[in-house]
Amino acid sequence: MEYVEDFLNYMLIQKHYSENTVKGYQKDILDFHAFITKEELAADMLDATRERLARHFISHLDEKGLSKKTISRKISALRTFYDYLIKSNLIDVNIFTSVETPKIPKKLPSIINDDEMDMLFKSIDKTTPLGFRNYLMLDLLFSAGLRASELVNMTIKDINLAQEHILIHGKGSKDRYVPLHQHLVEDMKQYLTYIRPVLLAKGQDTHILYVFINYKGGHLTVRGLQLILKQIIKNSGETFKIHPHMLRHAFATTLLNHGADLRVVQELLGHEHLKSTQIYTHVSSETIKEKYKDMHPRMIKK
Repeated sequence: MEYVEDFLNYMLIQKHYSENTVKGYQKDILDFHAFITKEELAADMLDATRERLARHFISHLDEKGLSKKTISRKISALRTFYDYLIKSNLIDVNIFTSVETPKIPKKLPSIINDDEMDMLFKSIDKTTPLGFRNYLMLDLLFSAGLRASELVNMTIKDINLAQEHILIHGKGSKDRYVPLHQHLVEDMKQYLTYIRPVLLAKGQDTHILYVFINYKGGHLTVRGLQLILKQIIKNSGETFKIHPHMLRHAFATTLLNHGADLRVVQELLGHEHLKSTQIYTHVSSETIKEKYKDMHPRMIKK
């Protein structure tokens, strides 16, 4: 289906969505195509012009036991896809526009507290090239609030150590500047001057522009970053699970707990809408409540 390939290329090249996100769109679209053709409801997706087909698909997903979050994601993906088909003059109606999205209960994001972060940093041996690289990546995730894809896709030209900031290419072509604290600036200088060349020498292409290099001398992937974080946890002796986004959560809540303005945090995270940032105010409020209970003399149990 050429129009599906055209849409995926549009999302990847023009909208600058990550490969993982585009693969998610592809799966959701093909799932719908498989459903309507298997049930003989339409010849293909261009032929699916009746809104009841969209509702049948959602009922099918619900019967399969998919979570509300997954169903909502599929509806969103298919709405975007059908909007693209309309703009491309391939269809006249978006059958997913009027489909009601399941209400997802608000869930506070998992975060790591300050003591746990301190343990992680102390567990890393900075005297080895890979250890130094891992320490720097952990600090960038925690101190700059980067997404995993933003970290691994960072290039040399995005870094401006003189101005103490990095240009981050976020979701939906939304660029932002992220400031670096002094320790990060010094560690980045050390890494770029002495550590990165050592890692690059392990591979065959020494002209790679990506900042972070894997142990083979190639471009570090998101999957590689996840494995590194898992190993850091193991070496630290801690038992909790960690993923890159938890460090982004920790970045946001740490700033809010120390009095940062919500809109400042929104800009640093690269959120398009303030409501995406507001969930962290709930986490911050919970932290404040716990501190109040622990510290106020009327709340301390005798």
